[in-house]
Amino acid sequence: MLSSSSLFTTGLLALAVSASPVVIRDAAPSLSLPFATLLNLSGSTLPALDRARATHLLSRGKTLERLLDGATSDAELPLALAARAGNVGVTNTAVTYVATVGVGSPPTNYTLLVDTGSANTWVGARKKYASSSTSKNTGKKVAVSYGSGSFSGNEYTDTVTLSPALVISQQSIGVASSASGISDVDGILGLGPAALTAGTVANVSTVPTVSDSLFAQKRITTEVVGISYNPISTTTGAAAANGELTFGGADAGKYTGALTYAPLTTASPARYYWGIDQKITYGSNKSAVLAQTAGIVDTGTTLVLIASDAFTRYKALTGATEDAATGLLTLSSAQYARMESLYFAVGGTTFELTRNAQTWPRALNSAIGGAQGSIYLVVSDLGSASGQGLDFINGYAFLERFYSVYDTSKNRVGLATTANTKSTSN
Repeated sequence: MLSSSSLFTTGLLALAVSASPVVIRDAAPSLSLPFATLLNLSGSTLPALDRARATHLLSRGKTLERLLDGATSDAELPLALAARAGNVGVTNTAVTYVATVGVGSPPTNYTLLVDTGSANTWVGARKKYASSSTSKNTGKKVAVSYGSGSFSGNEYTDTVTLSPALVISQQSIGVASSASGISDVDGILGLGPAALTAGTVANVSTVPTVSDSLFAQKRITTEVVGISYNPISTTTGAAAANGELTFGGADAGKYTGALTYAPLTTASPARYYWGIDQKITYGSNKSAVLAQTAGIVDTGTTLVLIASDAFTRYKALTGATEDAATGLLTLSSAQYARMESLYFAVGGTTFELTRNAQTWPRALNSAIGGAQGSIYLVVSDLGSASGQGLDFINGYAFLERFYSVYDTSKNRVGLATTANTKSTSN
């Protein structure tokens, strides 16, 4: 396992984010919050890191299914979660997003990882929790495992400040007394569905997420989170902000055309995450890659992961071979010239992932152990065959080309094209 210190020091590229002002809309108040992108380029290959996270997400979802269907009791859940498969901590991902969040009155600022694949918000991994006049210890134990990473401690309620305009009172947070695999940031800002908090706090079925509380306290009029990214194409990212997180609505200035919404999938275990149904084809002939099936949209996954059988078809269609140094697929220049787009059919709309969008940024080749000028692809093997109920993960490589919306109010995920959709920056 990568240590968290290696994640944030050795081989780390910090991609700068501009301090753009918070945007509040009068018609549907929302918060636009820029966040920093941290790229972990040491200790393992990108596909290995992503497959480890995928194994963890699949196993965790199956555990939640047993709990929520009554096959596992609340008392048994901590043991079930501790025993589940997966060998990657929450910080053990190639791309990590961090935002500054205030807790307490007056607020103490914490640097929190932004994660749509978990739902608990907690602090205390690095900077210790500062008790204030609004802090209240509920007396309940809290524990969350992220594969080989985890934290445990006590549940508090406290004031959480996302901006001066969006302040949440009595938000449930975890305060870590111990944490592993995440020592170099302060905690997690969980943006996944509330079902992911099941069994994490003693004697409580689920706890409200930050998004839940914003809506319940009428700080936002709709429980929606929008996320936009700019493609990573340099080691400095100095030219522009790399990401923006919007609470309470979609930022129309960040996407082009109309948003397409897809209902959350009913297939398990994808349904416990931001899960959707989609079909993937390749090229102008629409050659089958992955039949209509369930998977998830996940900010914590770097690559586009597809079931092993679909990955075999993709390799055959592109002619790509696996590179031993990076673990990624690689192509010759002649093969790349013939390469075609991937098409993702979601919610009645087809989204095109261009040839360039399927390519790892060549400016970063040396940082992942690749050769200068070589061509590497961002589509990789999920590590399990299709039919598991979680057969793909649309990770950062997909999301940097499309605006994404996570709509709790209507149980759906939205996607739209952006100015980056057909960028040739890679």
